[in-house]
Amino acid sequence: MTSVDAMTIVEEPRGDALVLRPIGDVDLSRSPHMRERLTKAIASPAKRLIVDLSKVPYMDSSGVATLVEALQHCRKAGKKLVLAALQPKVRSIFEIAKLTQVFDVVDKVDGAGA
Repeated sequence: MTSVDAMTIVEEPRGDALVLRPIGDVDLSRSPHMRERLTKAIASPAKRLIVDLSKVPYMDSSGVATLVEALQHCRKAGKKLVLAALQPKVRSIFEIAKLTQVFDVVDKVDGAGA
């Protein structure tokens, strides 16, 4: 468990997947920390990364860009990235930007095959 500016990211291995649970807003000051954690997770042996966003009430464009970058890196590494349990405000950002058509988005972590 790691924390920066009241943001914590919990990691939980689940079979061939690694679940990352950021807690708190993902904004310009916190997205570099999330980028670092995602980069390490992509380099791990996990075949799937599941980002559980159930504890993220707000995400700005830097957070969205961090996830888009992670998706590109996962694809290059032959891994799958799944976003789970998006809160309404965060989900609306992804829907407006039509990113729900780009990302695998599921309602619950268990729905991500974890």
